[in-house]
Amino acid sequence: MKLILRSLLKLKRTSKVILAVLLICLVVRLIPYFAAIRAADIAQNQLAMQFSDRNNLPLGTLLTRDQEHTSVVPLNQVSPQFIHAILAAEDGSFYHHGALDMKAVIRASQEAIHAKRIVSGASTITMQLARMLDPVPRSFSGKMQEIWLSWRLVAGMNKDEILAAYINRLPMGGNIYGVEAAARTYFSIPASDLNLAQASLLAAIPNNPTYFNPYEHSERLKQRQKYVLNRMVQEKYISGAIAQRTSAEKVVFQSRQRGIIAAPHFLFWLANQITPSLPHNNKNKALFKGGWGDQSVIRTTINRPLQQFVEAQIQQVISSIAANNVHDAAALVIDNHTGEVLTYVGSPDYFNEAKLGRNDGVQALRQPGSTLKPFVYELALEKGLIRPSTILADVPAHYAIPGAKLYSPTDYTERFLGPVRVRIALANSLNVPAVRVLEKVGVETFLERLHQLGFEHLNQTPEHYGLGLTLGSGEVSLWELARAYVTMAREGDATPLVSTFSNSSISTDDMNRVSTNYPLPNRTIWQLITNILSDSHARATAFGVDSVLNLPFPTAVKTGTSSNFRDTWTVGFTTDYTVATWVGNFNGEPMRQVSGVTGAAPLWNRIMLHLHEHQEPADFPSPEGLVQLPVCAISGLRPTSNCTSVVQEYFYPEDKIAYEGDNQFNLPSEYDEWLVKQQQSSFISNKLRILSPHRGDLFLVYPGEEGKQKLEFKLTGNKSATVEWWLNGEKLETNSANSLFWNLRPGKWTLEARSGEMSDKVSFQVELANIKPTRRGFSIKNS
Repeated sequence: MKLILRSLLKLKRTSKVILAVLLICLVVRLIPYFAAIRAADIAQNQLAMQFSDRNNLPLGTLLTRDQEHTSVVPLNQVSPQFIHAILAAEDGSFYHHGALDMKAVIRASQEAIHAKRIVSGASTITMQLARMLDPVPRSFSGKMQEIWLSWRLVAGMNKDEILAAYINRLPMGGNIYGVEAAARTYFSIPASDLNLAQASLLAAIPNNPTYFNPYEHSERLKQRQKYVLNRMVQEKYISGAIAQRTSAEKVVFQSRQRGIIAAPHFLFWLANQITPSLPHNNKNKALFKGGWGDQSVIRTTINRPLQQFVEAQIQQVISSIAANNVHDAAALVIDNHTGEVLTYVGSPDYFNEAKLGRNDGVQALRQPGSTLKPFVYELALEKGLIRPSTILADVPAHYAIPGAKLYSPTDYTERFLGPVRVRIALANSLNVPAVRVLEKVGVETFLERLHQLGFEHLNQTPEHYGLGLTLGSGEVSLWELARAYVTMAREGDATPLVSTFSNSSISTDDMNRVSTNYPLPNRTIWQLITNILSDSHARATAFGVDSVLNLPFPTAVKTGTSSNFRDTWTVGFTTDYTVATWVGNFNGEPMRQVSGVTGAAPLWNRIMLHLHEHQEPADFPSPEGLVQLPVCAISGLRPTSNCTSVVQEYFYPEDKIAYEGDNQFNLPSEYDEWLVKQQQSSFISNKLRILSPHRGDLFLVYPGEEGKQKLEFKLTGNKSATVEWWLNGEKLETNSANSLFWNLRPGKWTLEARSGEMSDKVSFQVELANIKPTRRGFSIKNS
C-alpha cells in the first residue's frame, strides 16, 4: 500500500512539473502578443537609394529590393501641409485619442443603424498602421486583431512615432509607398517641399490608390482633393478661400517614367543584389555616398546616353517586326577591358504592365539555341579531340536515347552539307557536326566547362540535357551568355561583370558568388574560335555575304534560335565591347518565322554600329603558333587542279606534314545515306562507290523466302551510262546504271561495279535463318 501511495505522489509531482513547463511555454509564446511595440521594432530598413550613371548623371531614385518605390524620412522632413492634409483626411482627432476614437465609433455605428449600411468608417491612423503591418481578413476576428495590435502600438510609441511610421508606409499608387517616394516620383521634389496643392492631392490617394490613380483617374482624384481640402477647413488648418484657390490650381504629375530616368530593370535588379537592408555589411556600405540615414547615392557603371539609345532601338526594332508576333526584347553591353556593364535593358517598356514590361529579359531563363556551340568546339580543340583541319560529317545521324524517341538532329533548313571543315561547321551553326563534337567531348565534361564559364542555372544532371545541350536544351540567361562571351573576347581570361563603382571594387558577380575570375587554358584556341566567328565568308552558306552580321569592322558573332522560334539571340564582340541581345515573347508564344539573324541580329547590328561610330575597334589577333595554308574550300584538302575555290585555313604546325602528303579523302560509310541523295559530289567525282550493301554486311533469308526477298545494289560517282555489275565473278544482266535489285540467296558474295577505268568492290554474306519471321523482309545488318 505504501508503494502505491508513493507512486501516486510521484505521479502527482511529475504532473505538476509537466503542467508548469506547459504554462511557461504558453506564456513565452504569448508574450509577443502582449508586449508593447516600439518604433525600433517596426523600423523600415529598406532605405531608398538614388542611382547615378558612370558620369554622375541621375538614373533614378527611391528603389528598394522588392521593386517598390519607398523612402523613409523623419517627420520633421515632411511638409506641414501634407501632415495637416493627411490628418484631416484620415484622422482629425489623431492627437486627442488612443488606439480607438470612441466618438468616431459611436458616430459610425449610429450612421450605419440609420442608413442600414456602412456610411463611414472609424479606423484611426493607428489602426490603419496596424493593418499595414499585419494585414488581416475584414471580419470580426480580424478587426479584433487589428484593435489589439493598435493598443500594443500605442503602448510602445508616441504619437509622432506612429504618424511617421504611417506616412512612410502609405500606399501612393502602383508600387509607390510613402510620402517621400510619392513626392519624388510624381513631382521630383522631396516631401519637405510639397505645397498645399501637391500635398492635398497626395493625401487624397491612400484612401483608394487604384481608384484615385493620378495617371488614369485624374478627375476622381480632383474630387477627392476637394474633400481633403474641406476637411482641412473644418479642422481649421486653412481657410475656405485658400481651399477654393488650391482646388482650382493646376498640378502636373510627371510621367511615371520620370521617376526612373533610365535602366529601370537594372536598378531594381541591382537594388536586390546589394541588400541595403543590411547596413552592417561593409561590402554593401562601400557602395554608398553618405550615411545610411541620408539619401543614398550609388554610382553605377551604366552609360546613360548609351542606355537610352539602346532602349529606343529596342522599341524601334520590336515595332518593325511586331507583325510577326514579336513583342519583347532585351540587351546588354559590356566593356571587355573592365567587365563593366554599360547598358542593361530588360524589356521594351518596364512601365507597361499590360505587356509584362516588368519582366527582366536579361535575367530570365530561356533556351539559348546555338549560342553555346562555340564553347563545345573550343573544349574539343583544347582537349585534342578535333583539330582546326578536322573534317566533320554534316550528314543524317541518329542517337538512341533510353526511354525516349530516336534523336535525329537536323538544321531548320533540313539540308546536309556532307563533309565540312570545323570552320564551316561552326560559322554556319550546323547542328549535326556540333552534336558529333559534343559526343566526343562528353556531356558531363561540357557541362563542367559551362559551369566554369558562369552558367550557374544549368544545374540539372548531364542525362537531363543529353546531346541536345549544345543545341540549347538547357536554360540560361542573357547575363550568363554575355559573361561567357566576354571571356571569349578576353581570350579565355574570365572576369566578373561589374555594375557599380566603389573603393572596394565590388562586382555584381562577387555578390552572387559566381567564381569566374580565373584564366581558362590555351588562349590560342580562344583566338581561333574568335577568328572563325568573325569570318563572314565562312558563314556565307547559312547567312549570306551581306547579312546584318557583317559590319565594316572586325566583329565575332553567334546567333541562336530556340525550338519553335520562341527565342532568338545574337551575341558578339569586338576587341572593346560585347553586345548580347534577345528577342522573343515573355508569354512563351512562338514568333512567326523569326530567326536569330532576323530577330535579335538587327538590334545587335544597330548597337555595334553606334558603339564604334567614332572609332573603329582594333583587329583581332591571329591565333598564336598556328600556320595558314591554302585548302580547297569544299574538301579542306591541299588544292588540286579540280578545286574550284581555294581559301586559307589554320593548321597546327605538326599537321603540315600530313597536309603535304596524301591528298586523298575517302568518305567513310557514315556518308552513304547522304551520298545517295547527291546528284554529284566533288569528293567522289573521279571514282565509283558502292553504297549498298556495305562491306561486311550479313543478311538473313528465311526458309521458303529464297528468291522473294530482294536486296538493292546502289552506286554513286558514275558519270557515264555504262555500268557493269559483277557478282562472284559473274556478270549480271541489267540495264540499270546506278541501282538494281537482286534476289537474296545464301552464300558469301563479292559484288563489283565497273565503269570504264573505275570500279568498286564489296563483300557481304547471306545466311539461311532457322526461324521464319511473322513479317516478311526482315534482315540483320552487321557493319
